[in-house]
Amino acid sequence: MGRINFDLQELQAFVAVAERSSFKQAAEDLFLSQPALSRRIEKLEDMLGVKLFERTTRRVQLTNIGRVFLSNVRTALDELEGAILNMSDLAAHRTGIVTLACVPSAVHYFLPDVLKGFTERFPKIRVRIFDESAQDVLNLILAGEADFGINFAGAEDPEIDFHPIYKESYVLAMRHDHALAKRKKLSWKETASERYISVSKSSGNRSLIDNALAGVEKHPVIFYEVNHVSGILALVEAGMGVAAVPRLSLPKYMDATLVGIPLVNPSIHRTLGLISKRGRIMPPAARTLFDMLVQSSKTNKSVLPK
Repeated sequence: MGRINFDLQELQAFVAVAERSSFKQAAEDLFLSQPALSRRIEKLEDMLGVKLFERTTRRVQLTNIGRVFLSNVRTALDELEGAILNMSDLAAHRTGIVTLACVPSAVHYFLPDVLKGFTERFPKIRVRIFDESAQDVLNLILAGEADFGINFAGAEDPEIDFHPIYKESYVLAMRHDHALAKRKKLSWKETASERYISVSKSSGNRSLIDNALAGVEKHPVIFYEVNHVSGILALVEAGMGVAAVPRLSLPKYMDATLVGIPLVNPSIHRTLGLISKRGRIMPPAARTLFDMLVQSSKTNKSVLPK
């Protein structure tokens, strides 16, 4: 086969018709007349020597070859867009928005430095952050309302790609003047008489703890329930009790009020990861931020608690 001189506009026209299944609607999207759009598709089919669409008076649908070609063209266009995005001389003029969903603790520990670097490279790209519960983050990804997320839920979901970035343990949060505050570690049995504060049973954190303690002889008694970890810590700080929380839930820069003592027998862990919807091609700007977070998780271990 000789060299084929593709026009980018012809490929974009092909994708538009394939996605809309209509020459009329695709022409409107591209601000073209239908005859002009048809000429672009015909030229593309002539160059390829294949028929990409089956046309009837009522509908337009891809041929088998057309479906294969569509997948390849989408990949090529995404890679081209990504290459353009990463060109330093064009990045400053790039606009758009990246939507990220994450559990609140991730905002404190994973995002600030990475977002600062991302904004320096792409100052005109906006970032929308949904800091929500684990289940809400997962739902946003599955619904396609966020480009990717940071979450400890989703690893076992067949529709989710899960890239682990940090394994954290659970600690007992308490005031610094608590009788147990100087301990290096605490078993759950030793804390059974404490007044526990917890998130509700619908929380992923609560489920993880309850499952892990199923075989423990003495269970903590929950005296107060709130919906969010931030509420838990406020009550702990007020001296209302203690709380088992993921280590990252504690303030990044611990003040003199709260301490977190590792809990053992059993030790409970959860793994935070970057999650995305399986099979969905991430927009180039989102992919760049995703990759920056992966790299940061590998090189900036010092910002994370031990």
